Amino acid sequence: MITIQNLTKRYGSFTAVDDITFTAPPGSVTGFLGPNGAGKSTTMRIAVGLTRPTSGSVHVLGANYRDLPNPAARVGVLLDASAQHSGRTGREVLTLGAMTLGTPQNRVDQVLEQVGLTAREANSRVGTYSLGMRQRLGVGHALLGNPEVLILDEPANGLDPQGIHWMRSLLRGFADAGGTVLLSSHLLHEVQMIADRIVMIGQGRIVADGAIDQLLSDGTDLETLFLTSTMSTSREGIAA
Repeated sequence: MITIQNLTKRYGSFTAVDDITFTAPPGSVTGFLGPNGAGKSTTMRIAVGLTRPTSGSVHVLGANYRDLPNPAARVGVLLDASAQHSGRTGREVLTLGAMTLGTPQNRVDQVLEQVGLTAREANSRVGTYSLGMRQRLGVGHALLGNPEVLILDEPANGLDPQGIHWMRSLLRGFADAGGTVLLSSHLLHEVQMIADRIVMIGQGRIVADGAIDQLLSDGTDLETLFLTSTMSTSREGIAA
């Protein structure tokens, strides 16, 4: 469970996140949808304690992320697939992660298989990886501790069609087993293919929130809303 209540983040005169409230419940994939610059990454960074909010709160599993015992074992996080040591092999990255979390070393082999990295790829340096391979490694790192929650920022970037299908199956299985998934994307079609719920954000504000089926049955035009929020964010960026 992720609960975000009246969350605001300002940088000087610029408001990146503007009094947003929503919940990502267990047993579901919540798609956090919006154009680049809408406030998605800022919200996720606040959720995992990397950025302090101006006001409001984010509770993960009923507490502030930093207050959870061994939080990285309970909450799997992928915010930037490129933020991995390029001189280490994929296996070394996961092994160090397992040591930090106190996870048994055999978990590394399980995760490598789960994310589809071959023995040759696992023993290659991360600097030689494509973006798609880095995404798989990043997701693997998020899964190391058998978490209850996944917070993933644009995890499908760089994946080929087979990789996108794999990602959907992985996240669907995680949610169906009772896990909570908060998945950000700037691609409406990608989110609609996997998410149970959509939270759409534009200019730092929530413009739609609810189960996909309910939103569509209520006559909500998700595509028009998304295009409107995209144009608004683009204009704001040009004006700035």
